[in-house]
Amino acid sequence: MFKIDITKTEKLSDEQLRTLSSMWQRCAGRIIMSTTLAKSGHPGGSLSSLHALLLLYAIMKHDPSDPDWPEREKLVVSIGHISPAVYAVLCEYGYFQEESFLTEFRRAGSAFGGHIEQGVPGVEWNTGNLGQGLSAADGFALSAKLLHGTGKKTFCLMGDGEQQKGQVAEARRFAVKYNLKDLVCIIDRNHLQIGGNTERVMPVRVREEYKAAGWNVVYVADGNDFRELFQALRRAYLHENLDPARPVVIVNRTVMGKGVSFMENKEKYHGSPLPEDMARDALSEIGLSPSLLDEWKEKRQKHHITTTTHSFRKVPNGQIDPGKPILYPADTITDCRSAYGNALKSLAETNNQKGSAPKILGFSCDLEGSVKMNGFHSVSPEAFFEVGIQEHHAAVCSAVTTRDGFVSFFSTFGVFAVCETYNQHRLSDQNLTNLKIVSTHNGLDVGEDGPTHQCIDYIGLMQNIFGFSIFMPADPNQTDRIVRYVACNKGNCFVGMGRSKMPVVLNTNGKPFFDEGYSFLPGKADWLRRGKSGTCTIISYGATIPHVMKAWQILAETGMEVSVLNMASIKPVDEKAILDAAQNGPILTVEDHVVTTGLGAIVARTLIKNGVCQKLKCLGVKTYGSSGSPKDLYRMHKIDSDSIVEAVKGL
Repeated sequence: MFKIDITKTEKLSDEQLRTLSSMWQRCAGRIIMSTTLAKSGHPGGSLSSLHALLLLYAIMKHDPSDPDWPEREKLVVSIGHISPAVYAVLCEYGYFQEESFLTEFRRAGSAFGGHIEQGVPGVEWNTGNLGQGLSAADGFALSAKLLHGTGKKTFCLMGDGEQQKGQVAEARRFAVKYNLKDLVCIIDRNHLQIGGNTERVMPVRVREEYKAAGWNVVYVADGNDFRELFQALRRAYLHENLDPARPVVIVNRTVMGKGVSFMENKEKYHGSPLPEDMARDALSEIGLSPSLLDEWKEKRQKHHITTTTHSFRKVPNGQIDPGKPILYPADTITDCRSAYGNALKSLAETNNQKGSAPKILGFSCDLEGSVKMNGFHSVSPEAFFEVGIQEHHAAVCSAVTTRDGFVSFFSTFGVFAVCETYNQHRLSDQNLTNLKIVSTHNGLDVGEDGPTHQCIDYIGLMQNIFGFSIFMPADPNQTDRIVRYVACNKGNCFVGMGRSKMPVVLNTNGKPFFDEGYSFLPGKADWLRRGKSGTCTIISYGATIPHVMKAWQILAETGMEVSVLNMASIKPVDEKAILDAAQNGPILTVEDHVVTTGLGAIVARTLIKNGVCQKLKCLGVKTYGSSGSPKDLYRMHKIDSDSIVEAVKGL
């Protein structure tokens, strides 16, 4: 494998240049052929960034025979559409055979997707949606700093068009605040994007903006010249004549379609492959036989998919001690977010030991006190990260750290944790992260902050993301158990709760229902009350449980003994419990959520799927709320105790 020790090599030798030129020729050929044979792809930017990719893998610490080598340095390619270049270079460095790439690129079922994916050995992070890559690189750089101190580099290759994205600015600020000095970013500055010249589409003063954010800035006038680019990389790697405490960005002036004269500086080839006749001309121009295209075309037609999209990087296993659960007595009145904060602090005290890397990390967005992370911060300051009002970056950065074995909690209000960052969570889920979103201030229970802050669609959105579990605790005791459970078990989780204080759920003996012997199990509902055969079952969760229990008491006093089923695990859902409820009698669902996409819809689907016919009424939010107390809002939307009693009697 071709390697350059950048700490000892002051400039490239003639032999190294010849080797790099031969590598460039082969990789450029693969870029042309892969996109032409697939009849889709992005050859232009792949060619402009090819020199940078070849040099990066030459200087990085990595091992193609062991892609998960713990001591490796990592590269995040934010411009995921240049997958032809990434795959071509990884192939050149021995991560896989050329045949797999050229015969499977952009074919259904293959790991060699149109945007880079971890199913391909050597890829660290699935990318595609522009603007998120620097946040991901921040996450890896932060992990490296926590685990190894300083010295291990993290690289990020970005496009110039994506500098228009606001999340890039968020990531820039975070890298400076947390002294991610071993982060090196390279921007492929070819001045072209789909719509044409970047200055015409949306001008960005790239160097000036990074400098203003506090980065070291290195400019390369000809980023398609190996010698000039190597000098810039060496300067960045060693911090030569640069602030040693700051990250480095290399703004690399390149040419779209570099190496093929009729493609150069033409935005058309940003996302348009060459037809076969022009591809043959391109191969000839870069010094390869045009017949190669026909050979690979025949192989592609005969080839069957052998790679898989489900092969991912190995993640270190971190064992979390759940600690001792906190039991809130029967007369306790508190909010679930305080119980979350207490549990998180307890987990930090048990698992984040001084003198070693923390196991649990916390990320907040200027709401530390509101989401009750201040206790965690006080006992584990080195593991707490205040990201500011930068939710998009916080969502990605916190998720990325879990790929290095950390258990990361990301906490903010529902509208920011879910609505604003939905796409970030969707892509993190595709990367099989282990993020714990604990979202406070959900639903109408937010109250006086009004409809802009009342997240009423958290279930509807999060259930669309395949790998996320959804848990909604009923009281402080269940909150404590759920938080400890998600900390100790792998997988992306959304834990949601309201804002208001609430009583502890009691059993019929007046003791805490979720007592010392209770253990939370996903997919397992809780029968808080069992009514008589043939009576209604009220199914609810979270902030509406106190109103349901009050309604149950009113009904019981009139001789109506209904059942109450707490569905704290929304995904996975306890279908058996729903069917048991349907067998007993009518069902009423009650929730502080849009009625058409929440628990009511889940119960309806469960009944239909299992061929069960039973009366069902769904109480929930049917329009945006207004500014007012939760009590008044619940009454207006008919999810208060009196409305629940009326609905039960109607059934």
